[in-house]
Amino acid sequence: MELLGALLPLLLMFAIFYFLLIRPQQKRQKKIQEMHQALQKGDRVITIGGMHGKIDAIDEDKIVVDVNGSQKLTFDRQAVREVVNPD
Repeated sequence: MELLGALLPLLLMFAIFYFLLIRPQQKRQKKIQEMHQALQKGDRVITIGGMHGKIDAIDEDKIVVDVNGSQKLTFDRQAVREVVNPD
């Protein structure tokens, strides 16, 4: 009985950490990964550095972003923070 009494607070603390910290982070990571996989040519994106542009070309791990119609920059797919396509 003493062992159960000593382990119960530890198990409770682990459960709280899991539901408040670990699980939400895993969901965010999965959502970001799905967004990176769904990138397409023509999508308007914002990079993690704050660069706005439209995807001009895309391959397995890199994208080419058209910044202002004349300048094109190459980024890793993981550098995309969000897609801002007008719906």
